Amino acid sequence: MSDLLVESVDRTDAPPQSTPARRRRRGWARWITVVVAAAILLLVAGWALFPSVFASGDPYALVPRDKMQPPSLHHWFGTDSIGRDLYTRVVHGAELSLSATISAVAIAFVVGSVVGLLAGAIGGAIGGVVDTVLMRVVDVLLSIPTLLLSLAVVTALGFGTTNVAIAVGVTMIAGFARVMRAEVARVRHATYVEAAFLAGSRWPSVLLDHILRNAIAPVIGLAAAQFGLAVLLVSSLSFLGFGAKPPSPEWGTLIADGRNYLVTAWWLTVIPGLVIVAVVVSAHRVGRALQDRR
Repeated sequence: MSDLLVESVDRTDAPPQSTPARRRRRGWARWITVVVAAAILLLVAGWALFPSVFASGDPYALVPRDKMQPPSLHHWFGTDSIGRDLYTRVVHGAELSLSATISAVAIAFVVGSVVGLLAGAIGGAIGGVVDTVLMRVVDVLLSIPTLLLSLAVVTALGFGTTNVAIAVGVTMIAGFARVMRAEVARVRHATYVEAAFLAGSRWPSVLLDHILRNAIAPVIGLAAAQFGLAVLLVSSLSFLGFGAKPPSPEWGTLIADGRNYLVTAWWLTVIPGLVIVAVVVSAHRVGRALQDRR
């Protein structure tokens, strides 16, 4: 009798077995989220590339009689305190925010990849001195909070979208360098790399044609995943007043302008904030999908 009770408890407490149908449903749900995320990113990219197609109005046009209008069919995102259409400003602000974001990711990708390549390949070839020095610098960058480091850099450089992009790019270099170094260290001892050396290939040729080509894929996936973080950092610096000067419609600046009206006009901060959240989450989801496929 006791054996039957134990067996019954074991069957009750056992986790449900994963069936092929359940795995297929999970797979479909995962890819649906990726497709939705990619569609959001494509839409925002269209805003940045062709803002006049999606919002033909002037983002700086003042219509005092329409001030503080809530979201409606005429003003999708509402209007601000001096009658400017918020949807038009969000669409045209995508060009400023995304250009700074792409520049920041490009800076981090190029510089971080070079640092990681030198540390993992050349550093290991000459006794590890270069590897040790570069990785200690990377560790110092990683030990500083990203927002604090970006604030320090942009304060030293000055205001403006370009300086914001540089500051955000500097804060993200360390992550790219660590990933590239790890991949280069893994690929460097592969059989095809040793065969290339035995065949008489020169070191620069092996470095570019065999090591870098086979180590770059995870770094590209990281760039896609870090895009969302870059959007968040750029918007944060713009919110603090380090971005383009008003009345430029950068997303962070829009939130900063609307915070004084949060009780009476919630849409001035909530809607641009939701746009930023949607871009950040979508970029993270697409980036994870790219990393999982490698």
